Amino acid sequence: MSGNAAETLWEEFRPLMPVAERWAYLDHAAVAPIPRPTADAIHRWAEQATSDGELGCREWYGKVDHVHVLAAQMMGCDPEEIAIVSNTSHGINIVAFGLDWRPGDNVVFPGHEFPTNQYPWLALRQEGVEVRRVMPQPGRPLLDLLRRACDRRTRLIAVSWVQYLDGYRIDLDRACELAHDFGALLCLDAIQGLGVFTLDLRRTPVDFLAADGHKWLLGPEGAGIFFVRREHLDRLRPIGVGWHSVVHARDFSRIELDLKPSAARFEGGTHNVVGSIGLAKSLEILLQFGTERISRQVLELTDRACERLAQLGAVIVSDRSETAKSGIVAFEVPGVDPAVVRNKCLEAGVVLSVRAGKIRISPHAYNNEDDLDRLIDVVCSCRKSLAV
Repeated sequence: MSGNAAETLWEEFRPLMPVAERWAYLDHAAVAPIPRPTADAIHRWAEQATSDGELGCREWYGKVDHVHVLAAQMMGCDPEEIAIVSNTSHGINIVAFGLDWRPGDNVVFPGHEFPTNQYPWLALRQEGVEVRRVMPQPGRPLLDLLRRACDRRTRLIAVSWVQYLDGYRIDLDRACELAHDFGALLCLDAIQGLGVFTLDLRRTPVDFLAADGHKWLLGPEGAGIFFVRREHLDRLRPIGVGWHSVVHARDFSRIELDLKPSAARFEGGTHNVVGSIGLAKSLEILLQFGTERISRQVLELTDRACERLAQLGAVIVSDRSETAKSGIVAFEVPGVDPAVVRNKCLEAGVVLSVRAGKIRISPHAYNNEDDLDRLIDVVCSCRKSLAV
């Protein structure tokens, strides 16, 4: 993307994000702020719920149902392959406790993942599943390490699209190939990549995917997306079955366990309506700008951040090679406590995180050079304080 094109994107996007009026918000890998149109949609729901009660349900559920269409459009799949879930853990648990595991099966996953992509698999030990937790090794590609842990009894590989600690982005095509080489399934925690990077599930054969909406999708917490490839629907035993799981969902007098022929069978009971309405509006905004434009802008911002930080003597921990880089950058300021940097950043109106002893920034496409300037000023001040 040319500089002018990138500038056009953030100039269109930034006015939709009121957070930018006060903060240089560089923490979308944690909990993102929501756009103004999303807040407006939530406020409208609150007003309707306050003044009219359930009379707004038909309108609300139309917007909730639209999440399936919007998410499918973003991910290149069919709406029938999408379920609305409460969070990433919810989606992963659908797979972990719904799959027809057999004694002797094993599951393989990285041991430095976010807990969401570890605890459900660890809990499978009680089901007789062998748990293979693969720890990272310096200089060894993650997918190579996972391959070494697999064998003919590997039933599933679970991995994050983007690692939350350092932003390492895996090659999805290679990850799918790895799993399928062993006759295994691939379950993807997509929360740190969805909304930023282009995904075409008709081309890239991920089997299952889960992502909450409160990070790069700019949605409220408690409303997320679960994908199950159509041919795997009947391989998962529905857990948390509820009135919404059946084809006659709104006929409460008819009690027949006739499950929906779509991923919506996993949605169980009543939705988080307000969260889903907010998520739908945020998805509309992101689709309006397009993930290709968003991705280019985010990568350009993080590239510039890395360059400027390195010039100040900061050590970039993240792999910034072309295929591995993402919207997350982890770095160190030698001699300076990361907690001190974070506190000074907050004082200067800059929001970021500290993870595993490293400073972590994660800008979105509406951030701009002024936001980076505020970060650089703080880091420069911290470096100068060492010389005093």
